[in-house]
This record gives sequence, C-alpha cells and structure tokens, in this order.
Amino acid sequence: MRSTIIKNARIVNEGRITEGDLQIEGERISRIGPSLSSPTARVIDIDGKYLLPGIIDDQVHFREPGLTHKGDIYSESKAALAGGITTYMEQPNTVPQTTTIEKLEEKFQMGARSSFANYSFLFGGTNDNLEELKKLDRNACSGVKLFLGSSTGNMLVDDEVVLEQIFRNTEMVISAHCEDESTIRHNLEMFRAKYGDDIPIKCHPLIRSEEACYLSSSKAVALAKKTGARLHVFHLSTGKEMDLFTNAIPLEKKKITAEVCLHHLWFSDEDYETRGTHIKWNPAVKKASDRKALWEALLDGRIDVIATDHAPHTLEEKDQTYVKAPSGGPLVQHLLPAMMEKVLDGKIPLEMMVTKMCHNPAILFQIQDRGYLREGYFADLTVVDPDDPWKVKKGNILYKCRWSPFEGTRFRSRITHTFVNGHLAYDNGTISEERKAKRLTFNRP
Repeated sequence: MRSTIIKNARIVNEGRITEGDLQIEGERISRIGPSLSSPTARVIDIDGKYLLPGIIDDQVHFREPGLTHKGDIYSESKAALAGGITTYMEQPNTVPQTTTIEKLEEKFQMGARSSFANYSFLFGGTNDNLEELKKLDRNACSGVKLFLGSSTGNMLVDDEVVLEQIFRNTEMVISAHCEDESTIRHNLEMFRAKYGDDIPIKCHPLIRSEEACYLSSSKAVALAKKTGARLHVFHLSTGKEMDLFTNAIPLEKKKITAEVCLHHLWFSDEDYETRGTHIKWNPAVKKASDRKALWEALLDGRIDVIATDHAPHTLEEKDQTYVKAPSGGPLVQHLLPAMMEKVLDGKIPLEMMVTKMCHNPAILFQIQDRGYLREGYFADLTVVDPDDPWKVKKGNILYKCRWSPFEGTRFRSRITHTFVNGHLAYDNGTISEERKAKRLTFNRP
C-alpha cells in the first residue's frame, strides 16, 4: 500500500482550523497530527495551504446515458476533480431515465467504467413507477428524486395520490425539485401573448416565479410533515421559502432539509443583461433580495447544503432564443473557487463552508466513511491555495461543453491537489488517468 504524508497543512475540519500533517495508507487516512514522519512515505509539503475533506456535490447532471453531446461521466467527473469535488450524486433525467432498478444498476456500471470521482445516482420517481420504487433497497443509492415542476426531461410527478404514496413508501431521502407547473404555464402563456416567442430573458424569474416556487415547496413540506417522509428540497431560490425550514434542531434530527446552489448565491436578476441565457436555470435566478435571504438562511442553519446542480448544455443550445434555450449550466469545476471568494470576502467562514459542502451532505445522505478528515475514513481530500489568482477562460475549462457562466471571472484561490480514496487524482493541473473512484456506500440501518 502506498503511504503519503501531507505536511504543513492548515486542516479545516469539524468547525476548526488546525496546523498539522495527515498520513494516507492505501485508500484511507491513517494518522492526523503534528510532525508525522515515515521512512517509506511519499511526502507532499503543502506549505500552509488549506487541506479540506473532498467536496460532496449532492446534485449533478452528467448527461450519460443519452445526452452525451453535452457531457458524460468521464468528462464531467474529470472537471469535478479540478474543482476539488471527490464525490457526486447524479440525477435520473437522462435518456433513458433512471426510473427502474435495472436502469439504476446500468448507471452504476457506467460509473464503475468511467468516473474519476466517487459516485452514486438518484432513482427517479414518476407517476407510474411506485411498485418499482417499493422494491428499491434503502442502501442501494443516494435517494429518490422527484420533479414537482418539469425540467430537462419529462419526469413531472403531478398525480397527487401517487405523490403521497411515494412519500409514504420510501425510507430514503426524497430530493425534490419544487416549482408549480400550472403557475409556470400560466405565466409563460401570459408572456407569450405579450412577446410571442421573443420573450426577453429578464422575464425568466417572472415566469418561473417566486409564487411557483413557494406553492410547490410549501406543498412538499406539508406532505412530508403529514407522512413523516424524509424530504430534502433542492436548489432553493426565493426568500419567501426560507420560513419553511428550521435551524432549531441539529441536522441529524431534521426530517426536512434544504439545499442552495452556487448560482443562486452568486448571481441575481441584474446579471441577465450581461449573461443572458447562460444563467438561465430552473428555478430561476431571482432578485438580489432573494439572494440576500438565501445567504442569511445558509449562515443561520436553515439551509444545510451548498451544491451545483451542474447541468451542461452546448453553447449552440444555450444561445438560442429564451423559449428554446434549455435551463442549466456547468459548475463543478468552479464551485469551490467561487465559494472561496465568499470566504475571502468575509461572507462565510471557511469552517462553515466545509460543513455545508463536505460534512452535511455526508450526514444528510448517511454516507459511509466520507465527508470528514478522520482517521479510518477514506482519504478524499482537497488542497486549496487561497492566494494563487487565475481567470476562467476557454483554455482552462474542462467541461465537455467548453463554456462556463464564470468566463472572465478572476478567482483568488486555486485547487492544487485532489485525492480520491488515497489516490492523487489531480496534481497542479494534471489529472491522473488512473481511476480509483468507488460507488458510495451508506449507513442506513
């Protein structure tokens, strides 16, 4: 087994920053402490850079199978490594959709062949696959995904009887995309009547409105309370929704949890003028006041997780008119550098950022032996230099689609090393073609 000692680290873990070393034996962390040494170990001196647990992204769309002209597990997991992400959970709206146990296992086989980062997949709930969902083992995958508003792919669950049965018949985390479809359709027709097909992009947050989000998320929360289901609401985008969530109990005891994505923390509707459809997401990026409320809820504990909703499309697709341009954009390579900007600006403590991006996803999904820097845990690690500026440009974008909503942005921090299961997978711009990723396992009794 290869032994590696990472020396002179500022270790960010479990709410503290400490100076010390970390030793890896094989796939796992063997020792954490001051002045570690071994006559046979490879030594990597990181000279005071930050050592974090690998980022766990609970929501990505890597587009395989069926949509691989946009991205695939190979390309997007490579980009994730460059962004310090060592574990991801991929969504079911591919072609075909991941709505049977057979298709779920086929996806795991794809991950085993192609992924550079640890992986799991969500099982998609639909109006007509309840019996299949009931057969799903609680430890088989990261959870169940429900689209309560249509998005990429046709997986809308709008049969209320079926929806309640799904909530009553799974012990797994139900991750939900919450937007009210009838409200969105009504708004879209109203704007079509005014503009035809040439609707300005600035109308996107008025079509996929605050009310559309709140109607759906409040309904999902009420249903979770009624049934006792374990609900996790993805990519919150409005201030109004924040009252649906609590910080009064620890995450381990919460039955209803919340996620916010990078784009809703970074952009506002003021950015549509310069970024256009490149920042068209579902749910929509909304007002600066919504962004402010999301930050407040993140900092006070009502929001538990920061993720990406990484969802690549080609530039040709994104550069179409508003009605035709698909929603979504690529983010895994830039999540951590962008959040480090907020750390350096004093917006969020580094320790809290690590909690929201590493510890909490591991707690929420009950992931086994990951998400922390602990002796005996898998050595999923990220090294960040907080003072090595760089600019996002075409030549350093690793996504298969080759563009980023952050193009032209200057980041002050750079990821220098990423370890996956003890393997140095990313080293100062070079990605090892030797893939050591694993299928996630879970601690669900």
